[in-house]
Amino acid sequence: MSSLQIGLAIAGGIVLAGVVAHSTWTSRKNKPRQAEPTPLTDGSADGSTGSAANANTQGSTDPSWGAEPAATSYGQSYGNTEPTIDHSHNISSASSIEPSFDASPSLSDSKHTSSSVSASSSASDNTTSLSHDPVSDMARAMMQEATQHAQRVPTEEELVKLNADRERAAQRAAQEIADAKLAAARANQHMPAAPSAMLNPMIAKVMDGTATDLLQPEKRPTLDALIDVIAPVEIDLPISGEAAIASMPPTRRVGSKLFNVEGLNTETGLWETPRHGQRYSAFQTGVQLANRTGALNEIEYSEFVLKTQTFADAINGAPEFPDMIEEVSRARELDSFASAHDAQLSFTLKATKASWSPGYVHQNAARLGFVPGVIPGRMVVPANEVGLPAILGLTFDSQAAMSEDMAQSAIREITLSLDVPQVDRREEPFARLIQSAHELARVMDGVVTDDNGQPLAEAAIGAIARDLQALYNTLDARDLSAGSPQARRLFS
Repeated sequence: MSSLQIGLAIAGGIVLAGVVAHSTWTSRKNKPRQAEPTPLTDGSADGSTGSAANANTQGSTDPSWGAEPAATSYGQSYGNTEPTIDHSHNISSASSIEPSFDASPSLSDSKHTSSSVSASSSASDNTTSLSHDPVSDMARAMMQEATQHAQRVPTEEELVKLNADRERAAQRAAQEIADAKLAAARANQHMPAAPSAMLNPMIAKVMDGTATDLLQPEKRPTLDALIDVIAPVEIDLPISGEAAIASMPPTRRVGSKLFNVEGLNTETGLWETPRHGQRYSAFQTGVQLANRTGALNEIEYSEFVLKTQTFADAINGAPEFPDMIEEVSRARELDSFASAHDAQLSFTLKATKASWSPGYVHQNAARLGFVPGVIPGRMVVPANEVGLPAILGLTFDSQAAMSEDMAQSAIREITLSLDVPQVDRREEPFARLIQSAHELARVMDGVVTDDNGQPLAEAAIGAIARDLQALYNTLDARDLSAGSPQARRLFS
């Protein structure tokens, strides 16, 4: 082989090694970050520590702990005759001795014991000298050494050392338990109740005073003339709630709009959805004027009239309908206002280094109060009251969330969102959105960007905060405060 061929072979090997090393480095770099292991519970940690402590205590207080029965000549009879023992405890020199598991010999048997040990030692020497199997010799030597070590009584210095080791082990175990409790406490911490104080001073100044001293939204019935077309239904005599429920339409939809029926309770004098065990002296039906799908049109209004008439006939009532042209015009005006004042904010968090696994995203988001949603790949910050919309939303690739091996599913970006009209301004949702985005970016090595992929600057955050407060004030002036039942229905 020429020197050229040798050089080419060496160069090829170097190139191949470089390719393999680069591939390994790239695969490790691109491996998604995994969630941290769950800390041990107090019970398991205490149980394991206690077992170890008990074992150490037993070994240090009882000198005979761990000592095995005397076995001075295991394997002596390998290839020899079985030992013969007579009634006077005389053992022939040609026979070997079996290990004794009885109590310590008495003084009267000391001579016999000495002769037995000497005979066993001589037999062992003869066997060793005559053996031609080095493996068997090594095994016997190791067994004899282990037996002598087990039978040795620890000295005072060794007992002191054992006690010191046990104390150090107990201190380490206590420290590990304390660390586990601290980690569990940090993992269970949720977002602070007042996040504005932790924000950038500029953002805190914009948000300051906007959520304080606000009036509680007035509790209203389901139907509201502000966003509904209402048709009264008069009846001659009060009827039961059971009869009203049986006469109601099977669906609560008129096209894409919500349809409702309310009754006037004879006892409370309030309008409510018919219930069992109650009696009602009058009824009214209603259909929503507009929602995010658009305004009420003539076809939907005709369907509303048909459903109301069917219900009125079933309860022997007389409905009264408003003018269709006027209501459709009002629906278009309300839809125009809602379209101009609807706001849904979203920020994107992109990975700057390694990608993330679904478990890693879940673990870090849970520390900020997020919980898994119904849809795979979605998490939410729930409201304080059951039945209200979520305060914040977090979404990522649903295919990665449903992957069979989620540890290998790579996520490069997640989206944080806020549906402004759905959340009460007193919850400070925008402040919590900004804080969550920056905190996740810090702990997950990411960068917060807007919808165009540009990094989110502080000036842009301040401008969004000011526009958001103006939007809140406009909705309040229109009697459609963010988070109110009317606003949630209109912006749905």
